[in-house]
Amino acid sequence: MKNTLLIIVFLLLNTPLFSHEGGHGIPLKQWELTTTNEIIQADFINYENGEVWLMDSNHTIQSFQITDFVEADQKYIKTKSEFIHSLNGSETIKVAPQSVSSFNWALIALGIFLLSFSVFKLIKQKKAVYLTHGVLGLGVILIVSCKNTNSAKTSTVQVPANDVSLMQTFFEKFDGVTTHSDDNYLYVSSNGLPDHDMMVGITNWQQQVPINQNYTGDNSWAIPTHPKMAENPLSTKTNLLKGAIAVAVNGIPIFNPLNNRGEDANAIGELDNWGGHCGRADDYHYHLPPLHLQDQVGAGNPVAYAVDGFPVYGKTTDKLDEYLGKMNLHGSYQYHTIDEYPYFIAGMRGEVKLDPKTEAPENQVSPQPRTQELRPALRPLRGAEIIDFESLGDNAYSLTYSLDSKEYIINYKWDSDDNYSYEFINPDGTSSFETYKPREK
Repeated sequence: MKNTLLIIVFLLLNTPLFSHEGGHGIPLKQWELTTTNEIIQADFINYENGEVWLMDSNHTIQSFQITDFVEADQKYIKTKSEFIHSLNGSETIKVAPQSVSSFNWALIALGIFLLSFSVFKLIKQKKAVYLTHGVLGLGVILIVSCKNTNSAKTSTVQVPANDVSLMQTFFEKFDGVTTHSDDNYLYVSSNGLPDHDMMVGITNWQQQVPINQNYTGDNSWAIPTHPKMAENPLSTKTNLLKGAIAVAVNGIPIFNPLNNRGEDANAIGELDNWGGHCGRADDYHYHLPPLHLQDQVGAGNPVAYAVDGFPVYGKTTDKLDEYLGKMNLHGSYQYHTIDEYPYFIAGMRGEVKLDPKTEAPENQVSPQPRTQELRPALRPLRGAEIIDFESLGDNAYSLTYSLDSKEYIINYKWDSDDNYSYEFINPDGTSSFETYKPREK
């Protein structure tokens, strides 16, 4: 009995070491307003230019002037704001999960010993005092384990759902782009062809030309409408070299700035004057954020949405985090663009589901629309430069490239039955023809 009392005293003296900090849920902070003498409960979101944003338990965001708060709350706001700005700066503060300390390991060992000893003695002598030892031992194990399990969890910021109606207004500014939604995604449908010129400026060309794609119905682009901050964001330097990482507001997918060989596609001349080119399926896509769309969507509006659900904006003078993004005034997250690699989305800040059939670095986000190769994939045509591209009418285009100071032309078109025809015109005027029809799925 004497030993039992000693153990109880020991546990009581060390209660602060074992208890959950703040219990199993962290309450909202209380704020005292000087203007109304009101006490409100809310989370701090942002402070900028004298204005403070708070979010209550219903996820409603309210704004106040900092002078509306008592002096202690004003000091808290400024300190918290400086901390958040440090997170959005070039040096990101990372909090490592706490590991089980040596002291706690000793306590766990003590608990295991007491539990084992009591079980053995109960079997041998059936004395109640050993049952007490066993309960104490089990208690030590559970308390210490609970403490460390709780402290090892990484806290993630809860962000509000996207405004689907607002997102639709950005996409539907562009002819041929349509949207629909369900409980989880906004679906973006298009034919995969932008309304601007393409291909001109490419000096590292794999002889692909842009054709229409069936990004419709179940094969549309899917953008999460309830984004979540990822505990372990995926670096786009070592992940997602396959498939799109964002969708431009004109319905054109945006791939990783690195090609599937891990090369900066822009730096090696693979991209046109609009930051895009064609893949093996003659599918046109960007590898850079399409800042040229800013004029059409309006200043201060996104030019794309990442496949984690967060918007992509143009350049900013604000400090960005290591993923080239920042928290915004709505309590959510947004990416921005810079002039050099990685250009945008240095890491996928939101949660994404990966296609289990792919592996890093050539893994891709799922769901991902399908494309289908029409012509056999060709090799890069060394020394060629695309110098002109024009529309010849509905579903008809002409591409001109220069090679060894001579000009070559490819005229191509397709009909409503998906019959594709190509004419290859040589510098001497001779030509050859090829026809294709997509293979049955």
